Parts: sequence; C-alpha cells; structure tokens
Amino acid sequence: MLPPKSPEESKAEMTVRMFPSNANPAGNVFGGEILKQIDLIAGLVAQRHSRTNAVTASIDRVNFLRPVFVGNALILNARLTYAHRSSMEIEITVEAEDLMTGKRTLTNTAYVTSVALGSDGKTVEVPPLKPETEDDKRRFAEGEQRMLQRLKERKKS
Repeated sequence: MLPPKSPEESKAEMTVRMFPSNANPAGNVFGGEILKQIDLIAGLVAQRHSRTNAVTASIDRVNFLRPVFVGNALILNARLTYAHRSSMEIEITVEAEDLMTGKRTLTNTAYVTSVALGSDGKTVEVPPLKPETEDDKRRFAEGEQRMLQRLKERKKS
C-alpha cells in the first residue's frame, strides 16, 4: 500500500490573465475557457498526488456564479478532497480579480474527478488521502458521499 498524503501536499494555485481572445464581443470570458483552466489545474493536483498520468473522468457541479471579463486575472485554487483506489476528487474555486481595483469576486466552483493511469493505460492505485484538519475531514466525508452518488448515477445509465 502507498503511503498516505495530506491535501496540502498536492494543492495548487494558478493565475491566468484573460485576453480578448478568451471572450465574446461583449468582453465576457467564454465558459469553455474557464472550464479549460479548471481542467488544467485539476490535472496538476491529481498528478501531484498520484505521481502518474491522471485523466479527467468527470466534471460536475460546475457553478457559474458571476461573469469574468477581459483584463481580469483568473485565480484558481484546487485541492484534493477525496481519494479512492484509483480516483481522486478535486475541488476548485475560481475568482476574478479586477487588476485596477484589486477586488476579487468568486466566479466559479467545481468538482473534478480524475483517474490515475499506468503506462499501460489501465487504472492504478493512488495514495490514500490523509485528512489532517477538521476542514479536511469534513471535505473528505462530503467527497465520499459525492463519489457514492456518482457511482449510483452511473449504474442507472
């Protein structure tokens, strides 16, 4: 069995400036661009935790709360909330920072499930997640419930 790792060991923060090529003619950043950045940071966290290739299995509960505009800095924070055999759940929060005022606005939240793959393309075991704080433990329990719900939904289809 692999040694457990804490959520702190794989967390990540990423800042990306939004340009006109990321937006529609009105200056609103495309949802697809935000989803791309969410997928990128989730993959980074998953690979830091698993130390192997990791692919996105699902993106769920993506909430678009406020718009992001051209010129904003997009600030993404991601952390592992749950790990089970070969899968990992990553929680992502996204803020838009107005670089002229410094004001930050929560714009998106999402949960991404990544799966670790070996060189043969088959799933491999990931280190167990070792929640350390009360917040880590709460997130872990909630992540386990979401995973069970995803499995239940998958069996229905």
